[in-house]
Amino acid sequence: MSQATPNSPAADTAVSGAHHAFDDNQLIVERREKLKALRDAQQQGKGVAFPNDFKPSDKAAGLFVLHGDATKEELEANPSRARVAGRMMLKRVMGKASFATLQDASFGPSGGRIQIYLNTDSVGTEMLETFKHWDLGDIVAAEGVLFKTRTGELTIHADSIRLITKSLRPLPDKFHGIHDQEIKYRQRYVDLMTDETARKRFVTRSQALSSIREYMVSHGFLEVETPMLHPIPGGANAKPFKTHHNALDQEMFLRIAPELYLKRLLVGGFDRVFEINRNFRNEGISVRHNPEFTMMEFYAAYWNYHDLMDFNEQLIRHVVRQVHGDTPLTYNGKPVDVYSPFERLTIREAILKYTEAGEGVDSAEWLIPALRKLGMSEAKHQLSTRSLASLQVLYFEETVEEKLWNPTIIMEHPTEISPLARANDDRPEVTERFELYITGREFGNAFSELNDAEDQAARFHAQVSAKDGGDEEAMYYDADFIRALEYGMPPAGGCGIGIDRLMMLLTDSSSIRDVILFPALRREV
Repeated sequence: MSQATPNSPAADTAVSGAHHAFDDNQLIVERREKLKALRDAQQQGKGVAFPNDFKPSDKAAGLFVLHGDATKEELEANPSRARVAGRMMLKRVMGKASFATLQDASFGPSGGRIQIYLNTDSVGTEMLETFKHWDLGDIVAAEGVLFKTRTGELTIHADSIRLITKSLRPLPDKFHGIHDQEIKYRQRYVDLMTDETARKRFVTRSQALSSIREYMVSHGFLEVETPMLHPIPGGANAKPFKTHHNALDQEMFLRIAPELYLKRLLVGGFDRVFEINRNFRNEGISVRHNPEFTMMEFYAAYWNYHDLMDFNEQLIRHVVRQVHGDTPLTYNGKPVDVYSPFERLTIREAILKYTEAGEGVDSAEWLIPALRKLGMSEAKHQLSTRSLASLQVLYFEETVEEKLWNPTIIMEHPTEISPLARANDDRPEVTERFELYITGREFGNAFSELNDAEDQAARFHAQVSAKDGGDEEAMYYDADFIRALEYGMPPAGGCGIGIDRLMMLLTDSSSIRDVILFPALRREV
């Protein structure tokens, strides 16, 4: 058996350099010719161009777990066979022998890769010559005996190797730069096959979502599904996407939030419900915003916003612990402490703590000029007609938000901008509402629910007036939701958590597009 060293730098350079020798279009033409030859051979009864009869019994990661620590001599004394399939990521041709590296969907010390060795003795001269014409990116099946090379690389000495799927496009050498970052988002399938970090990021996302579901169910919550097409958009202040339902012949809206349907379920008798849902808001795109995003909303009868604060802390800690174990959580190289008690501040207290506003925080005469200095205008923000509490919110958003690195709960939002939240009994100008901030970003919004049908109807009317005045994000009047409340909804607490932003934190990702498999992009021309 040849003991040639696989995966040498020279070999890698030779493979990647071939991609620079030809234009991609020429390479595609050549690969199509190879596929044509496969189809011609199939017509002659010699094989199948796209076979579907191979069943791999092993994964790369599992082979390394079982045999990675075995010595060369131990493998020779106790031979083990392996049967694998994967995408060919590396290839090294050496006369009467060749090496290839296959990548499958597993994760482990090898990154889901296993090396294949074949020579004329094991597969025959004809098969080896055929293999030499296969390309990187092809999906290949191999079966043989495990051994270790001189350098200690666990390898399959293949006595059977097959081409399962012909790849018609060459793999990129690597991703780098702004232009290629867009390719990673637009062609996520290429990103996943060439970047192990990307694959791990989305595996982490899946594991985190499973952890959230398990936690919610273990605390008595029932997972439900509510409509994504709404006759009336509601549950949040946002601009909706519109569509038309042909069979019903009526305008419909993509869901901006499931809130009003979930609260109908509280009316119906379910005490605790949650939904991990896709929402759609016809608004801007940024590193924090995608028009299609994932949120979890949950509602619990006989809870108030203090119960929700406690539960949020416990939930966030649970998910971080499930994903990171004992490894400290960091973001952008800076530690994030989720295990100490979350700080709880009112909007006013946060302004006093993080700015030099001082007594000006309680004065509209001070806040309005201060907001104008921050770039706000009367025409756009109607500063002179806002309440003091509303001005404080604007000032908080501009000066404090980004400073809230460790988990911080910000409480008591104004009633005028919280149309679904219960007003504080002692201070009706503010609500029993809070927002959760981590790393300077809002992660969640929660409040004691308004269950007074007449109060809710009055607030909907105020929203309709605001919409008539030009506020595109103001809510509509939802008569059926008012009817539901008139049957009686128990006192309750409700919360929405931005799943995508939570995943950014858990995977240390700087952009929301990094944690969404297929983010919204401008159509290719």
